[in-house]
Amino acid sequence: MRRTGKEPLWNSLLEEHHYLGYEQPPGEHLKYLVWGQGRPVACLAWSSAVRHLRSRDRYIGWNAEARRRNLRFIAYNPRFLILPWVTVEHLASHILGRMASRISADWERIYGHPIYFLETFVDPERFRGTCYRAANWVWLGKTTGRGKQSNSYVPNRSIKEVLGYPLAKQFRELLLGPG
Repeated sequence: MRRTGKEPLWNSLLEEHHYLGYEQPPGEHLKYLVWGQGRPVACLAWSSAVRHLRSRDRYIGWNAEARRRNLRFIAYNPRFLILPWVTVEHLASHILGRMASRISADWERIYGHPIYFLETFVDPERFRGTCYRAANWVWLGKTTGRGKQSNSYVPNRSIKEVLGYPLAKQFRELLLGPG
């Protein structure tokens, strides 16, 4: 949906209804607007992965060099919004399952390379991450609460849970490989 006539709608829905508001996703990114019965029902953003994430890096088993070569094969889900007027049970986990089945091909079509792994953060002070767990996402650990711009080892934001979803059975081999 990037660079289409629907993008302003996506941006405004996020700005109005997501607790974090709208923010342009960094780096490579895709935006999805999910429709049902002629109305928007959900918005998702996917972007370039977080550069340093201890729990994810440990789960994958890669070193700094492998991460540098292959980070582009991971997509981060910074925004997921089911619009407030939508009351369909299990819709969120259903959408996550559908995203998992198509995002790699969409990413490859736009950016020339596939995606092998998805990641997201869940703020446990606000959410339980039930839809991700129902869609078989794996708990990887927690963030340090410092954020990417921190110059110290002191947490300056809430600590988030890190969840991941392998898109390929051999995701570790693909992410550890030559890139």
